[in-house]
Amino acid sequence: MTKVFQFGERLPQFSVPVLNEREVRAGAGILFFVGLVSFMNAWLMGNFGPTRIMVLGFFVDFFIRVAVNPRYAPSLVLGRLVVRNQKPDYVGAPQKRFAWLIGLVLSAIMIYTMVWLRVIGPINFLVCSLCLMLLFFESAFGICLGCWVYNRFNKEQAQLCPGSVCEVLEKEEIQKVSAAQVAVLLVFFGLLWGTARMLADKPAQALPVTAPTSAPDPAADKAVDPAEQARCKVPEFAIAIGHAEKWKQHNHCK
Repeated sequence: MTKVFQFGERLPQFSVPVLNEREVRAGAGILFFVGLVSFMNAWLMGNFGPTRIMVLGFFVDFFIRVAVNPRYAPSLVLGRLVVRNQKPDYVGAPQKRFAWLIGLVLSAIMIYTMVWLRVIGPINFLVCSLCLMLLFFESAFGICLGCWVYNRFNKEQAQLCPGSVCEVLEKEEIQKVSAAQVAVLLVFFGLLWGTARMLADKPAQALPVTAPTSAPDPAADKAVDPAEQARCKVPEFAIAIGHAEKWKQHNHCK
């Protein structure tokens, strides 16, 4: 019988608790998709509402994974529903717990800065980008970067890693990358870079637009509020990274 508070499933054929890697990757993909949508809403539209909701959901999901039981984490429940007809791929649970603890810490930082203090700055961008990168590697490539860190700091090496990467194996022929394949990659990215440079040198022609006549705006004649002017002063870090206009948009400054 499965206990409510436990981490991983105990199966007689394995010496360590295990998780279904297919379910884990599906859950990571779901979180990555939702996280990317909310991140782009904040970055492009200056709307941080979806991001704050996402951060809260992210924290709750990872808290359940680490402190209660992964089988009750919402993203993993959805992942299980999606891959329920696929044969399970069992992987070791201990290294996953360490990796998810990293996610829990990152989400706690975001809860404190973005939701509690309502801070908008580089710390949000860096933490969000790191979370998205971890989720992307997990869902797209099956590479658990947190598990890699686990092996670097833990005396007991991880067992049952996805793709048997914990074992020293000789690559099969289908896994090897030839010089011709590398050449194709270089040519492909070279073409993209050259096309981007060509398009950048030829700015689009703007059609002439006649500005509509309108009544003068009385608000435009009002003196600028010094407090508002001080609030909207772009910080040095935003100027240094070329983020001045985005900073104004995120802080609702003109």
